Amino acid sequence: MARAVGISGPGGPEVLTVIDREVREPGPGEVRIAVKAAAVNPTDIGLRNAGADTPPPWTPGMDAAGTIESVGEGVDRFIAGHEVMAVVTPRRPDGGAQAELLVVEASSVVLIPSGTTFQQAATLPMNGLTAMAGLDLIGLPPGATLGVTGGAGLLASYVIALAHERAWRVLADAKPEDEALVRGFGADVVVPRGEPFPEEVDAVFDTAMLHAATFDAIRDGGTLVVVRGWQPEEPPPRGIEIQPVRVSTALHRTDWLMELRQLASEGRLALRVAGEYPPEQAAEAQRVTDAGGIRGRALIVF
Repeated sequence: MARAVGISGPGGPEVLTVIDREVREPGPGEVRIAVKAAAVNPTDIGLRNAGADTPPPWTPGMDAAGTIESVGEGVDRFIAGHEVMAVVTPRRPDGGAQAELLVVEASSVVLIPSGTTFQQAATLPMNGLTAMAGLDLIGLPPGATLGVTGGAGLLASYVIALAHERAWRVLADAKPEDEALVRGFGADVVVPRGEPFPEEVDAVFDTAMLHAATFDAIRDGGTLVVVRGWQPEEPPPRGIEIQPVRVSTALHRTDWLMELRQLASEGRLALRVAGEYPPEQAAEAQRVTDAGGIRGRALIVF
């Protein structure tokens, strides 16, 4: 048996509790991780509000960091004791990452970045893969121009840094007190939050969910990458293409996880922890996350 955060049914933070759950041995191609830290993301609140197709209790969490406890048949990249980070979907029968023991496919696991803590590493896999998947949808050449909304947020920080690595020109918005922070991620131009970008961009990665309000900034035939599956009621103007990013399609991109690890090891991605909570305080961690405005991720720590 292992402790885990449990959601007893759809509802508010009061439905979060700590449960004991059976955790199976890893099967072929899988590993079992003793989790030290698991990030709290808006997707966890979505799971709490809407539930899943499996019977409750549901365990939230998409990314975790800890040590390899055991490996399944055919796994040769890891041995017991390796310090790793992993990404999972909480809508699977085994549940999500906010658990003391986590069984996950080895393809969704890599070593934590050099010089980082478990807490820092736990902020990277899901949001990093979301950024990678969204930028892959855009597919622009070097020298292209990208707008990023919500520039001070964790997802936006990874988008900005990864776009900078691709030699794209990056425009982002931020509150005045966050301007230096966002420039530090790699933004070439930072505009005050709520003001339009000063030039037309090839694409916008909309982490702030401004949706149609971004259309005026995008060139004819450009791209809007959206999170959480938004679609307008009417076709976008001027041939703008909307691309919903779904991280579920990238959970087994070991190559992308390795790239994220390397960049973080070299200090080119900022891994930001906004707070640490024991599983008994999961409700508070979700309240802080749902309130918005945090600079990093809240974590469940074991």
